[in-house]
Amino acid sequence: MTPSYGLSGRAAVVTGATRGIGRAVAERLAGAGARVCVTARDAAEVRAVAGALGGVGVAGDLADPGHPREVVEAALRAFGRLDIVVNNAATNQPYGPLMDVDPDQWRRAFAVNVEAPLRLVRCAWRGWLREHGGVVVNVGTEGAEHVGPNVGAYGTSKAALAHLTRQLAGELAPGVRVNAVSPGLVRTDLARFVWEGAEAEVAAGLPLGRIGEPDDVARAVLWLVSDAAEWVTGADLLVDGGTRVRTAHSAGYAVHDRLRTRTPPESGR
Repeated sequence: MTPSYGLSGRAAVVTGATRGIGRAVAERLAGAGARVCVTARDAAEVRAVAGALGGVGVAGDLADPGHPREVVEAALRAFGRLDIVVNNAATNQPYGPLMDVDPDQWRRAFAVNVEAPLRLVRCAWRGWLREHGGVVVNVGTEGAEHVGPNVGAYGTSKAALAHLTRQLAGELAPGVRVNAVSPGLVRTDLARFVWEGAEAEVAAGLPLGRIGEPDDVARAVLWLVSDAAEWVTGADLLVDGGTRVRTAHSAGYAVHDRLRTRTPPESGR
């Protein structure tokens, strides 16, 4: 029998789900039949996305240690189960050389990008996954594997998330599969400062010739949470348009030039 991408009867939580990659993931999962609980900081946006998907929403800041428990409890109340957890929410702050990073901003980066995913998985484990099994996908970055100007805090926190993914995959097997997707440059608010105003130049440096779209990542997440990937755990799936295989003379290094000279907004995916 061919494994299915269908998720009928399953329930999911997606963090940072009101825009960008998170919203695309929530839409893909709902489109495959899953019931979805979305969370993000803006309450109005959470209500709008949850309503559009026929799911539920819980607004809050993932840096708040109590918020992951609220999200899991809301999903279990609404759906009676929780099979899929997608840790997508992230912060790209602080931005700048590590020697100048404010310690409080450094701690917040790890609180949102590393600690919150672990807390959410713990709550889901205790509430459902331990007894029933399921799937976790963490959204990282291809940049966790190399050094870039001004993104040291973000890259370091995402490298920690990559290891957390492998550690959880080992600890929660065989009942729970834990994987990651690592996007390259994707057309989101988080990354707008990199490509805006120089899209053609930036895209020309990527082997596949274009900046990624949120749905490129969402389709990879859908595969990982589906039965089609039932023998995959501890993996980190690159969805980067070939960023890691670009040649040394590639115009793709224009991305690094822009990281040196541009300043990002603080936003989720």
